[in-house]
Amino acid sequence: MSTQDQYLQLVENLTSAVLVLDCARQVIFANPSAEVLFEASRKRMQGLSAEVFFCGEREELELLHLVVKTGHRFSKREAKMITLTGQPIVTDYSVSPLPDGLILIEAHPRDRLLRIEREEELLNRQASASGLIRGLAHEIKNPLGGIRGAAQLLERELPSDDLKEFTRIIIDEADRLRNLVDRMMGPYRKPQISEVNVHAVLEHVRSLIDVESEGCIELVRDYDPSLPEFDGDYEQLIQAILNICKNALQAIQRANIDNPRITLRTRALRRITLGTEQHRLVACVEIVDNGPGIPAELIDTVFFPMVTGRAEGTGLGLSIAQSIVNQHSGLIECKSKPGETSFQIYIPLES
Repeated sequence: MSTQDQYLQLVENLTSAVLVLDCARQVIFANPSAEVLFEASRKRMQGLSAEVFFCGEREELELLHLVVKTGHRFSKREAKMITLTGQPIVTDYSVSPLPDGLILIEAHPRDRLLRIEREEELLNRQASASGLIRGLAHEIKNPLGGIRGAAQLLERELPSDDLKEFTRIIIDEADRLRNLVDRMMGPYRKPQISEVNVHAVLEHVRSLIDVESEGCIELVRDYDPSLPEFDGDYEQLIQAILNICKNALQAIQRANIDNPRITLRTRALRRITLGTEQHRLVACVEIVDNGPGIPAELIDTVFFPMVTGRAEGTGLGLSIAQSIVNQHSGLIECKSKPGETSFQIYIPLES
């Protein structure tokens, strides 16, 4: 094997995406990693302008010209690029000059690393909040039991029903606070595992939301029929998805927007990392509404107990939903902007 063939084989086996551009900034070579990153074959990429990958950003294209002119290399961190299927990607890339006016681009995908970091942070924060809530709940429930018991003993000794009314208030409020603490702690039983069809869960939730909204909100189905059944708790998954859909419904109703809509979407995703574990196949359930969006100051804490944007809300619905999905080895993420709020539920499909 010649030295040139050895170099070519080396480039072909790099995990970095490599593109070589000619003096007109058109692709003349792409290695297999570039084919994977930009979701296109080498043959399809050949002859394409670099503008395709840089979203036509003038600054990026001027830098490519500057590399040829000055002979200096430059790098960018967490830069936005785009695949040939139109999907935005985040990469670290470097541009180097080659002889004869050629340009070498090396790109490393950052999306997966950023996602892992974000999910680890979300799971750690959720675990910390859950631990704090459980400790606090234990400290609250003990004196509550004493207060309730004392009120019951006092009620027996009071001579008139008028006075017993006050002890009844104490007992009722102690019960209400105990129930609130129980809800803050999330699901109190282990999942009852059986084979679950996620579309059956969504159809059940859809019918409940349709009744509650009195048919005034458009409920759009966008299902992937190829999704297989998986092991899960049918009732708990209904509760988790219903909590999210109810939040969407209430946000839309408060905003009183035109053409209110909630979309229920399912997709099968491959090689998805949840926390620190990569899963071969994951079910993604997405709930999208066209309401006003979640306030920016709440978006990072939206899954914490007692965090709510409504004066009358308890802030427990999303926290409970996250706990339920966590019990299924999954995760809920949220993205929001005015006019579109999306909750993505990821559940591994492996048994």
